Amino acid sequence: MSSSIDPSDEDDSTSQVIQQQESTIANSSIDPASEDINGEIHYPPMGFGKHKPKMLLMGLKRSFMDFQIWDMPGQIDYLDGSFDVDSIFTGVGGIVWVIDAQDNYMEPIGRVTDTILQLTELYPEIKYSVFIHKTDSLTEDYREDTIRDIMQKTSDELFDNGLENPPVSFHATSIYDHSIFEAFSKVIQGLVPQLPTYEALLNTVAATCRFQKVYIIDVMSKVYIASDSSPADTDAYELCCDYVNAIMDLSDMYGWDRKQQQAPDARTRDICAHTAESMVSSVRNHTLYLREINAFLALIGVSTEPKFQQEKAMVDFNVQTFQDTMIRVLDRS
Repeated sequence: MSSSIDPSDEDDSTSQVIQQQESTIANSSIDPASEDINGEIHYPPMGFGKHKPKMLLMGLKRSFMDFQIWDMPGQIDYLDGSFDVDSIFTGVGGIVWVIDAQDNYMEPIGRVTDTILQLTELYPEIKYSVFIHKTDSLTEDYREDTIRDIMQKTSDELFDNGLENPPVSFHATSIYDHSIFEAFSKVIQGLVPQLPTYEALLNTVAATCRFQKVYIIDVMSKVYIASDSSPADTDAYELCCDYVNAIMDLSDMYGWDRKQQQAPDARTRDICAHTAESMVSSVRNHTLYLREINAFLALIGVSTEPKFQQEKAMVDFNVQTFQDTMIRVLDRS
C-alpha cells in the first residue's frame, strides 16, 4: 500500500474499493460522501482489460488526501479467474463492503468472507471495512440486534476458516446523518501511517486547551484524518461538519487567494501573513474553534468551558505551536 499527501500526482494515489450489496443502494451510500467534493464518476466497460470501474470521490486537485475510490458491484465475483486480479487489487489500501441492513444479508456476508479469505493470502496489506447501511429506519432494539448479528456471523465465518483477528471494522451508516462521513473517516485513518503521531499531538492540544474533542479535518470532504483519543462524540462531529460548511460557504463568497494576489495596504498584508481562524460560541452550549493548518486541513476544537473566550490567548498560543509541529510532520511525510 502506498500513501501520498501530494494532491498533484494522480498516479501515486492510494485506492479504496467499495463493493455494494446490490445496485439499489449504491447511490444512497456513496453520494453523501461525494456531493461536497466535486468528484467525478467514471464507469468504464465491465470487461476491464486496462480499465477499472471506479468512482472518483475525492477531488485529487482540491483535497489533502490523494486517493481514489472505485465503486464495484458486490454481486460480481472478481476472483473467479475471468478477471485480472492483479490489475484490480494491486495498490489497493482498503476494501469497503456495503451491506443493506433491511435486506437479507446472509448471502452478502458469505461474499464478504470469501473475498477476505482469498485476498488475505494474496494482498495481506489490504484492510477491510463493512458498512451496515440503512440502519436508521430500523427500531432501536432491532437495529442493535441486526448490527450485532452481522458482526458476529462475519467474525465466526472468518474464524471457522482459520482467520483469527482479521483486519475488519464495522460501521453503521445512514444518509440522514453524518455517520457516513464518520465511517469514511475511520477507513481513511487506517491508511494514514502517521496516525499515532497525529493523535499524540491532538491529545496534548485537547489537554492544554481544555477541548472536549478536537479534530484534524479535510475541509473539502469533511472527513477527519485524526482526532484525540477521547471517546467518539457524534454530536460534536456534526457541529464541526456544519461549521466547516458555513466557513467554506463564506470563503467562496468573500475569500481570496492570499498567495496569488498582492495585498493593497499594510493592514491587509498583516492579515494575509496569518493563518485563518474562527471561533463561535453558544452553539448548543458549545464553543467551536477553527484554525487553518494548510490549504486543505483545519484543526477544529469543541469546548464546553464557560471561560473559553477569556482564555483564547492561551489557546491561540498552544494551537500555533501545534500547527508549527504539524506542518513539520507533514513536510517529512
